[in-house]
Amino acid sequence: MTTGAPPPSRNAPRSRLRTFLPLALVAWLILEVWLLALVAEATSGFIVFLLLLAGVVAGSALIKRAGRRALRKFQETVAQQQQGITPETDRSGGNAFLLIAGLLFILPGLVSDVLGLVLLLPPVRTALARRAERSLERRMAAAGPGTFGGAFQQARMRAPDGKVVQGEVVRDDEPPRPDGRDDDPRPPLTP
Repeated sequence: MTTGAPPPSRNAPRSRLRTFLPLALVAWLILEVWLLALVAEATSGFIVFLLLLAGVVAGSALIKRAGRRALRKFQETVAQQQQGITPETDRSGGNAFLLIAGLLFILPGLVSDVLGLVLLLPPVRTALARRAERSLERRMAAAGPGTFGGAFQQARMRAPDGKVVQGEVVRDDEPPRPDGRDDDPRPPLTP
């Protein structure tokens, strides 16, 4: 709603992502359980437990590292701005993809661990960051011109059902009385 674009109509067709995402999640979960069962059958359940525990420890360490990097980068940016230096932009994907990789390691399963390992590769992070940036630019260009304030105003004017609520604010302020008395019939609240 903050882009200023009108809300989607109720008769709009469902996107392919909304249609196939639940099916993809179920297929992914089945694949993860099946692979863990195969590894447990080939080795032992204790080895699978150790693999899952190692994934949680590695993911936690990676998330902690990404958080520290983000804090350090933020502090450097603030210091550069205070000195009047324009900070350089990071186009390598930054810490967001490291955070996602850590979350994938924490999720139990082998496929998620492999995806987390792939996200640790800098060329993959850079390519995904560029793609996300282009997608965001396309969406912002498609949103049309307008200001943030106008989008906020438009979002506040719409009812939850998508209908525009027309209204006008009328203030009927009377000037204060010269004697300072208030004609309010309610007594003041006292503690």
